[in-house]
Amino acid sequence: MHNKLTYIIYQVIIAILAIISIVMLLAYYAKEIDIDAYPYNLIDNGIWLVFVVDYFTSLVLADDKKAFFKHHIFDLLSIIPANSLFFFFRIAQIGETFRMLKLFRLLRLIGFTGRLASFFKRNELVYYLYISIAVIMVTAAMFCISEKVSYQTALWWAITTATTIAYGDVIPKTEIGRGAAIILMLLGIGFIGMLTGTITEFFAKKDEAAMSKQLDRLEAENHQLHADLDEIKQLLVAHTKQDNRDNDK
Repeated sequence: MHNKLTYIIYQVIIAILAIISIVMLLAYYAKEIDIDAYPYNLIDNGIWLVFVVDYFTSLVLADDKKAFFKHHIFDLLSIIPANSLFFFFRIAQIGETFRMLKLFRLLRLIGFTGRLASFFKRNELVYYLYISIAVIMVTAAMFCISEKVSYQTALWWAITTATTIAYGDVIPKTEIGRGAAIILMLLGIGFIGMLTGTITEFFAKKDEAAMSKQLDRLEAENHQLHADLDEIKQLLVAHTKQDNRDNDK
């Protein structure tokens, strides 16, 4: 149980880091941030290091390394060292350096997105729940600090925004607060939508399983009924034959 909980927490952390990377790369392409400047470069390099360790540790522990490499292409794309390659190309005076850097970062964006999609494809309801809570709490903290309101108020704002209710009684006025709102709208609402969809699917499958079980039981009873009728028929035939023999005597 402890190992399973540790694994869940680890997977959720990896997913959150992937989400942060996706948001940063999208902001970079939108020219909202300079990912090579402080503090974004530290965040980007830190996340990159985590994914590098994760990838190569999993590769070393894999029984079939060829199959691991084949089925984890997105993981490999997510660890492309864009900053290091950019430095190498610049030192080597290779033309189109900045365009190549954007290409490498685009590949990383594809890698993170694919890895995140794979994560949700192979995991269950609990991950949607944990990440939804994490996104709400993180954006609430950002809102709390930037807007100088209590965390309770910020949490109220985050929950109402994520659930698309948005009463409008609390609104962001600072750039960071608006950034938190954008993250919450893009990620939080999506995850909560997936969460509710997964819950609906769970109960639908549960009802389907219950109905299937009931049909199997009815089918078994039907077979048993046919068997009993055949047995009764055989007994009647045998009894009739016996009566006929007795009458002949």
